[in-house]
Amino acid sequence: VQLQASGGGLVQAGGSLRLSCARSGRTFSLTEMTWFRQAPGKEREFVAGISWIGGSTKYANSVKGRFTISRDNAKNTVYLQMNSLEPEDTAVYYCAQGRGTMASNYNYWGQGTLVTVSS
Repeated sequence: VQLQASGGGLVQAGGSLRLSCARSGRTFSLTEMTWFRQAPGKEREFVAGISWIGGSTKYANSVKGRFTISRDNAKNTVYLQMNSLEPEDTAVYYCAQGRGTMASNYNYWGQGTLVTVSS
């Protein structure tokens, strides 16, 4: 499985960005695609996840109501629409394939894309 994340950049507080994660190679339908993030000096944390089958979603409390995760099965791509961005959202964002909200449960990771939110 190969995961390619893109879409990061510099944005002012209150702005929006959309991240994409394209999946290729051997795939597993009964899994979830999840976004994690890691800020400097902090541990990697769960942001949002979506199941490939059924499309059920879950979010970290810190992003509920501001971020939306979605998927396009035909394109094998997952998106993270981030609105009302805050400086605290600054981090490297990683997409990953696995299950649950623990980073240790994920074996396949994208390369990360940097999101910087200026105040």
